[in-house]
Amino acid sequence: MPLRERVALLPQEPGVYLYKDAAGTVIYVGKAKNLRARVRNYFTEESLAGAKNGTLISVATSLDYILVDNEKEALALENNLIKQYQPRFNILLRDDKTYPYIKITNEKYPRVYVTRRLNKEDTFYGPYFPGNLAYRTVDLIHRRFMVPSCKIDLTRKHPQPCLEYHIKRCLGPCVEGLTTDEEYAAATRRAKLFLEGKHKELREEIRGQMARASDDLNFERAASLRDLLTTVDEMEERQKMAAASGDDVDIFAYHAEAPLVAVNLFHVRNGRIVDRKEMFWEDQQQFDPQEFIAALLKQIYLGGRYVPGLIHVPAEFEDRELLEEILSEKRGRKVEILTPQRGQKKALAELVGTNAQHSFESRFRILKPSSSSIASAIEEALGLPGPPNRIECFDISHIQGTDKVASMVVWENGRMNKAAYRKFIIKTVIGNDDFASMREVVLRRYSRVLEEKQTMPSLILIDGGLGQLHAAQQSLEKLGILTQPVASIAKREEWIYVLGQEEEPIVLDRHSPVLHLIQVIRDEAHRFAVTFHRTRRNAVRLTSELAEIPGVGKKTVEKLLRTLGSIQQVKAAQEEQLATVVGPAAARKLRQFYDSQQSNNPHPDYRTAG
Repeated sequence: MPLRERVALLPQEPGVYLYKDAAGTVIYVGKAKNLRARVRNYFTEESLAGAKNGTLISVATSLDYILVDNEKEALALENNLIKQYQPRFNILLRDDKTYPYIKITNEKYPRVYVTRRLNKEDTFYGPYFPGNLAYRTVDLIHRRFMVPSCKIDLTRKHPQPCLEYHIKRCLGPCVEGLTTDEEYAAATRRAKLFLEGKHKELREEIRGQMARASDDLNFERAASLRDLLTTVDEMEERQKMAAASGDDVDIFAYHAEAPLVAVNLFHVRNGRIVDRKEMFWEDQQQFDPQEFIAALLKQIYLGGRYVPGLIHVPAEFEDRELLEEILSEKRGRKVEILTPQRGQKKALAELVGTNAQHSFESRFRILKPSSSSIASAIEEALGLPGPPNRIECFDISHIQGTDKVASMVVWENGRMNKAAYRKFIIKTVIGNDDFASMREVVLRRYSRVLEEKQTMPSLILIDGGLGQLHAAQQSLEKLGILTQPVASIAKREEWIYVLGQEEEPIVLDRHSPVLHLIQVIRDEAHRFAVTFHRTRRNAVRLTSELAEIPGVGKKTVEKLLRTLGSIQQVKAAQEEQLATVVGPAAARKLRQFYDSQQSNNPHPDYRTAG
């Protein structure tokens, strides 16, 4: 049924509509108070003349819809379906940066961690602005509530506790007799009350436990609880003072030159700017500020855990009042979405707009930063002690554990220093073990650096994930090198793991100059390793093939590979071409050898049926 006829049959009720292409793929999701009236608008002359709607209707071949009870449900369902189908005609939030949460695990002895990955099993608090606030809060939980972040297997008992127990940052559930299940559960419950901001309930529980400890003459325990009570009182007082000092608001601004858009989001907490977030789009062929802002707010807040009391946006949009109502219900308190017109709020919105323009310029106009600026950017992104002037990158290459080799390439003072490249033949590893190969290469390389009293690089970069990173670390520790910056880049996700902070991989924007440079260095190490591996493998195969021909030795093989590049090229070469490389006598022997092989097996690509 043609789309126009399908529209006439749509109900006049709230719902969500889905345009699909010829392959059945959802290409656009929208919501409406009146489905028939809303979808009919797509077929007016004015709408079809627009670049986005005209293209959408030309591509769409079918239309589905889902009825709901009211417009609120339609808005929520629209947001869920956009996240599920990622339709190419919708405005999609491709978030480059996530904020940390505090996670309390769901296990017999819960533990507390900082994380950016959410799941359904554990309990999460946050997000935290700025990010280091989450780490400071977890540290406070270790010191005051003694709930740890360790990775020890707590499903079994251990003979002795780790250092965290001895410095009073853990109750020691891993060792029998150090704590009880009830005591640990109470500590976890207090930590949760603290994170939930239920200070009154927490204070009452601590006072009750402090009284019981005094009655039992456990004065050390009572003193510890008294200190914890003091900490809770101080934190509550700080929050009261901060709450009185200003608003809790998110401020959005954009700079658009279709199809490119840059958005800045400033988080103002307790009257102070605490963080800034950048987002970018490259596919907004027809930029509509109202549609864009509405889609952005829905995707950020409907699926998020935190909603501020005030949201400042640069443009009014159709669903503002409806979204305010839904977010107020989600937050449990009133949420306002405003477009500031004057005064301090207007000035702050203009500041965010200036930053959005700067983000646009940095992202889409500045293509090649200077070597000094990129070095500073690497220092900041990876948390290095200074701007790197030399990066040494390692990669392993083999085929199913055979002919194992490794490469080291060097980036120095803004360019690749090919004179400093090194090749390694793996000598001690049997079979397919990349980790052992990496340990051998790093040990060999930096043993020599120490012996020759050379300077260590600013950064050691490993091609691989956590396994390769830790393999390199083990070799460095064996050499007594403990403070060397080391990082690895995992191929699939392009995440960067920095030694010492592996729990929080660095996820850079795909257009980041830092990520691009690291990828260039990694890819060069891979290319160099693969080339060396291919040359070595060809040499081994060619040597074994020609071992029985008199007058063809190792040097002849090296000349052939260096000039012709592969066994296939050697086999295909004419006698005259071979003679220019290895001389007429050896060329004649080679040609006779391969010609005899060909005559013995004239149809190598066919098999005789048996």
